[in-house]
Amino acid sequence: MRVLTIIPTYNEAESLPGTLQRLRAAVPESDVLVVDDNSPDGTGVWADAQASKDDQVFVMHRQVKDGLGGAYIAGFRWGLQHDYNVLVEMDADGSHQPEQLPRLLEAIDEADLVIGSRRVPGGKMVNWPWYRKLLSVGGSLYPQILLGLRLTDITAGFRAYRATTIEAMDLDAVQSKGYGFQVDMTFRTAQLGKRIVEVPITFTEREFGESKMSGNIISEALVNVTKWGLAARADKLRARLGR
Repeated sequence: MRVLTIIPTYNEAESLPGTLQRLRAAVPESDVLVVDDNSPDGTGVWADAQASKDDQVFVMHRQVKDGLGGAYIAGFRWGLQHDYNVLVEMDADGSHQPEQLPRLLEAIDEADLVIGSRRVPGGKMVNWPWYRKLLSVGGSLYPQILLGLRLTDITAGFRAYRATTIEAMDLDAVQSKGYGFQVDMTFRTAQLGKRIVEVPITFTEREFGESKMSGNIISEALVNVTKWGLAARADKLRARLGR
């Protein structure tokens, strides 16, 4: 099983070194692709230096910063082109624990998508203020109801996909850039009839840098989830009327 861990970065020069070191120690069999969106703080330059010393580390430089979704899709395409079997999403900021990645990789043997969940038994959030927790709960509850997804942590960003799951999708149709990207991908996976499994993780508030969350990103997610939910309900209604 060839594993590629994709780490999108923008101004992560402080956090990426520790994250990459921990990842390479915890899961040495995984190759790493850093997708840097032209970070002005030198993140991409540092990643290039590491890639020159470690033949399992690769760097993709993108000149346009078009959000988390665009970075991951670029990473997915690269991973598929290079024949990886499992594609992992992981943040650079230290919020995802590399030492817990083996849990996801073990579960992928019986699943098409494994989500590292903060809300299944054994999962938890550390150093998060109450309002962030409330936003996170709402961010999962709304799509659960509207999209009919029976999952606890739909917005979680620590996850592993089988390459065949990504191959079955029309990546050109994925328009979500920010917060809603994870919901979008989860919904598409479910619509394909793929098996989704959640495993517990510990999510820790970032130690360095600033969150990329913004009002525009949240608004985009709410609008898109509403649109997808209404479209799915309309499709079911048309199917019933056509019988």
